Amino acid sequence: MNIRSLTRGDGVVIGAAVLLFIASFLDLYTVSGFDVDQNAWDSLGLGLGVYMGGVIGAALIVVNRLLPQPRKVAGLDLGTVGTGFAILTAWALFWSLVGVDDRASAAAGFILGFLAALILAAAAVATPLVPALQAALVPAPRPAAPQPYGGQPQGGYGYPGAPGQQQPFGGGQPQAPAPAPAGDFSPFWFAVPVARPLFAEDGSPNPIAELAPGTWYLAVEQRGAALVAQTQDGRRGVLQDTSGIQRG
Repeated sequence: MNIRSLTRGDGVVIGAAVLLFIASFLDLYTVSGFDVDQNAWDSLGLGLGVYMGGVIGAALIVVNRLLPQPRKVAGLDLGTVGTGFAILTAWALFWSLVGVDDRASAAAGFILGFLAALILAAAAVATPLVPALQAALVPAPRPAAPQPYGGQPQGGYGYPGAPGQQQPFGGGQPQAPAPAPAGDFSPFWFAVPVARPLFAEDGSPNPIAELAPGTWYLAVEQRGAALVAQTQDGRRGVLQDTSGIQRG
């Protein structure tokens, strides 16, 4: 799991889930002249079925973001299932709030719970659509100055010519790094705003890797609007969607 893959939208989801959990322990009603001490956990259907349903939905959204590859439940993406839970929680709390008995008033448990569920559902739906919410929650550390292909910044990840690379038998000098591609293109480091697939250079439709936000990759060649990128483990592939990438 890569915590740097979390987005700002995921941060809103997490915060809303925490508020929803707290709201489940607060009083649901106030009645003039009476001391009413009732929270969501006095009814398992409300506590587990509604309030915790929203918290579980948030957990599914966040876990799906942290996993290297999306997981599915009954053919549905975990994030989609979590968004459905969030929307149903907001819907149920709205009608619970509207249906409070005329002799009573909704207290913090219902009001804060509904607001938290509404924010949770809105963030879950809006994150894939709003670029500002797709930005990394934890900013990636900036790499050292970009170097020609074959070199590596300090603390980098084992490109040819890196310390520890095997030398020819007899202890001679390491092999010369691969030359930079011809033309005006200069290799550079970049990070993606959201997870994006990396396809094989031979044009195969199946991704060979997934680039995660918060990690720096080396662009080694440009092919039209696409980039040929190299991952941490040395695999090369074509990044077809280069919109919004952050250059190092």
